[in-house]
Amino acid sequence: MITVENLEKYYGDTLAVDRLSFSLAPGQICGLVGKNGAGKTTTMRAIAGLLTPTDGSLTVAGFDVLSQPIEIRRRLAYVPDDPPLFNDLSVGQHLDFIGGVYQVPDHRQQAEALLEEFELLDKRATAARALSRGMRQKLAICCAYLYSPSVILLDEPLTGLDPPGIRTLLQSLQRRAAAGATVILSSHLLAMIEDVCSHLLVMQAGKSQFFGPTDLLRKQNDQSQTLEEAFFATTTWLPTGEEFPCPVPQ
Repeated sequence: MITVENLEKYYGDTLAVDRLSFSLAPGQICGLVGKNGAGKTTTMRAIAGLLTPTDGSLTVAGFDVLSQPIEIRRRLAYVPDDPPLFNDLSVGQHLDFIGGVYQVPDHRQQAEALLEEFELLDKRATAARALSRGMRQKLAICCAYLYSPSVILLDEPLTGLDPPGIRTLLQSLQRRAAAGATVILSSHLLAMIEDVCSHLLVMQAGKSQFFGPTDLLRKQNDQSQTLEEAFFATTTWLPTGEEFPCPVPQ
């Protein structure tokens, strides 16, 4: 569903992503983790077609990200860490807009179900400018879910969410993955996502330090470790520039 081959991205003289390669199949949830400045957001934005890579190739659902952007946008939803909402539109108007743009049949019925799931029903008539940080995040996720994308990219989606909101989001991702969606979830809250992610991509200084099933990361360190402990072991003991072996995903 997602294939990244030798992705490279420079910002001027700064190398943000260095020859990154990985692939994900339908139904997989990949936790994208790494320190600040590791290249996580750049990688997501490149997959979403929001920036042009310096080199490499990207495909989503069999379509080339650079040459077939319309096909990509029909199948992919990207929610950044600070979702760009229309401040003067209400919660309900946001969903009406998305439903119309993506020609979602009976979108209001689906929107109602999403608002109930994310506890936004009583905010249906509230303008986006009046929403809290967490509510804005929930609205952006509802908009992303409305047209049932086959690929979902979430950059730090847990920021601002309360504990019930975090649980609702993670459970919703599991359901969508079970239905065939492919998910990339970026987060620093490793303890929150370790039971949800089938795969992990650990990045450091723009490079892949590890990619593969979540359990494999623990096995390569200490099976009894938490995901957070395995992450620190992966990103601190390696000499500069040396990469972890990158197993082929199954």
